[in-house]
Formats: sequence, C-alpha cells, structure tokens
Amino acid sequence: MTTPTHHRARPRVNGLRTDLLGIYLNDHLAGATVGAGRSRFMARSHRDTPAAGPLRVLAAEIAEDRETLLRVMRDLGVPARRYKTVAAGTAERLGRLKANGRLLRPSPLTLVIELEFLRLGVKGKELGWRTLRSLAEADDHLDGRELDGLIDRAHRQLRTLEDLRVRAAQDVFRTG
Repeated sequence: MTTPTHHRARPRVNGLRTDLLGIYLNDHLAGATVGAGRSRFMARSHRDTPAAGPLRVLAAEIAEDRETLLRVMRDLGVPARRYKTVAAGTAERLGRLKANGRLLRPSPLTLVIELEFLRLGVKGKELGWRTLRSLAEADDHLDGRELDGLIDRAHRQLRTLEDLRVRAAQDVFRTG
C-alpha cells in the first residue's frame, strides 16, 4: 500500500519530523480556531459588563496568535489541514448552544464556565509555544525570541483570564 506524498515522513535536514509536527501543529490550529471564535463571541456577549475591555483585548490577541501559528506552520512547510479547522469552528459554534440551566437567556454561570474553558485553551497554546521553543535550536525557521514573547503573552493572558474568572465566580456564588 502506498502512502500519499503529503502523509509521508518528511524530515528536514535538521532532523525534525515534519509529518508528526504537522499533526501536532494542526491540532493546535484547531484549538486556536476554537479559542479565537469563542473569545470573539465572549467579547460581544459581555460588551456591557466590566469584563468587556479585557475580553476585547484577549480576543484580538488570541486571533493574532492564531495567525502567528499559521505563519509558523508555513515557515516550517507544514500545510494547514482545513478539515480540522472547519470541524473545530463548527464545534465551537455548536458549543454555544449548550444547556446552562436556562432555556432562553444566559445563566449567571455562563461567564464563569466560558472563562474556565478559554483559560484551558490558552494554557494549551502556551504549551504549544513551549514545544516549538524547545525545537528552535534545531530549526532556524523557529525564532526563539518570538516564541519567548508568545509564551510571555500567554502567561499575561492566563493572569487576565484568572482575574476575570475569580471576579465572575465571586459575583455568581456570593450572596448579598
């Protein structure tokens, strides 16, 4: 049985397994697609709340990070697998329909749950940047300084999300 050319192992001269790296990065791209869509939706949904400003900034940065990932993939010669991003985007939109304890309007829990979900995604993104950073010495297509900056930005995003999450949880669960 022959394997299509685009699925064969294509190690670079420097020894990186671009076949496996391609799968890994496309999975991260799918996650980035979900994160970008969800963060935009959250920024719109909570535009009249104190969280609006930080959510708008996060949504813009998460979209930028997704574009950076696409550029890094191109630089490494890793094609984006459209079916994964389409499936991820569809799943994110369907996730908006989840039951939240209320039928016609958002539950007070919605913001808490969404912030926790987004925080998990940003943590995954940070780990992806760390993985690429560990490979930067082996591949000159990876800019270690840029990756360090992306890791730092992910840390800032995590702090912002945690601050928003704690405030939202206190608003929801405290009485009086």
